Amino acid sequence: QVQLVESGGGSVQAGGSLRLSCAASGNTDRTGCMAWFRQPPGKEREGVASIDSDGRITYADSMKGRFTISNDNAKNTLYLQMNSLKPEDTAMYWCAADLRRCGWYGGRTPGPIYAYNYWGRGTQVTVSS
Repeated sequence: QVQLVESGGGSVQAGGSLRLSCAASGNTDRTGCMAWFRQPPGKEREGVASIDSDGRITYADSMKGRFTISNDNAKNTLYLQMNSLKPEDTAMYWCAADLRRCGWYGGRTPGPIYAYNYWGRGTQVTVSS
């Protein structure tokens, strides 16, 4: 089991930055893949970025350039640095993890929701224009 707790969300003006954190506990030494997902209002949940246990990072095409995923293994914490935020970045953001390696299902990463067994409760990000 892996427990995930997100933090760092909030309200920011367009052009601003936020750093989301995801504190992991439990069987963190067995985690194969961690990722960030988001769900804008009225839309489906979508992958933002993933990081494999070997450090390989993948971003969804639409997220490249402004978002940076990273992790601190010593602190068991996953991060998402978000810069130049836009109103369309307004969404609930979730941290997700799985014991299997990223891409285990044979597709592109960060991949579908079902690729991750463990989820946090989410943190809200609101970007105003």
